[in-house]
Amino acid sequence: MSRLKGTTRKLLVSFFLSAVITSSNALSLHAAKLNRRNALAAGGSLLVSGAMPHSVSAKQQSIASRLDADILTMPPSSRANELNGIDNTYYPQWLAGTWDVTQTLKNTNTPLGLKFIGGPNGSLKIAQESFEEQQKQLNIPVHLQLRFVNTKFGVAEDRLFNTRQRLDNFAGRSVVSSVEYANVGGSNRSSVLALGGSENDPLQTTFVRYKGPAAQKTFLLSHGEEKIDSTSFAAYESLRSIFALTNQNTAPPVTTDSENIWYFELVNEDTIKARLRIASYLNAQSDSLYFEAKNKAVAFADYVLTMKKCI
Repeated sequence: MSRLKGTTRKLLVSFFLSAVITSSNALSLHAAKLNRRNALAAGGSLLVSGAMPHSVSAKQQSIASRLDADILTMPPSSRANELNGIDNTYYPQWLAGTWDVTQTLKNTNTPLGLKFIGGPNGSLKIAQESFEEQQKQLNIPVHLQLRFVNTKFGVAEDRLFNTRQRLDNFAGRSVVSSVEYANVGGSNRSSVLALGGSENDPLQTTFVRYKGPAAQKTFLLSHGEEKIDSTSFAAYESLRSIFALTNQNTAPPVTTDSENIWYFELVNEDTIKARLRIASYLNAQSDSLYFEAKNKAVAFADYVLTMKKCI
């Protein structure tokens, strides 16, 4: 049991791209292989930065500047649209459509040191093994599709489509059985319909069932958008995922926190260049080093994306 509890922790970080979005080791669904170090590697970085870190709080930074910051603090929860039930991240009109995407991991980093990715007890041995696993993923392109859809409220990410695309393609095989939306107070189907939306409009929260004995629910804790100019746009989403085995195993659910930071640049009507940083944070329920981390990111994974419109 102790082995499984130690190995389950970080699987979820890679599941959000959203991005989500990382190495096939982190996406393995065999219970015996679920391990915290693989998922940490997937969601973030394993190289120790040699530069002196520059710490800036989330409130002091533009969203785009968070892509290059040495130290990040987890953004506070956002409740601006909690009462209307249609809260979501909305993107510029030129992102609407389905895109053929090539996504490549270019850099990884552990800004607070290796021990913070070393499992519940901060094992340097586990951290080093994670480092070696992550290095194998550098500069290897992953091909997938991403879709953004028009709604009455703006252009939103098709989380059902994109979640399956990210998980399956980064795993290198079909690992997802189903993806569906879940209703929460700030984003629910009843409110969307009442305000003139449709049954197909994306919601914030997703529930994934895997082909193995596992399931995952991902919540949007906070988000922000930043229009830089007519062809450049930045956004972030702070996410919490709860991962649980669905067989007879009694291992408790594992909770992970992460942040996806995006920068999109429209090259022409059929091409977008993008950057994605996945920042991984420790969670009070799962990590003994949570308080020592002081709500700062413990790992970064930096990607570049080329997007070609296909629909």
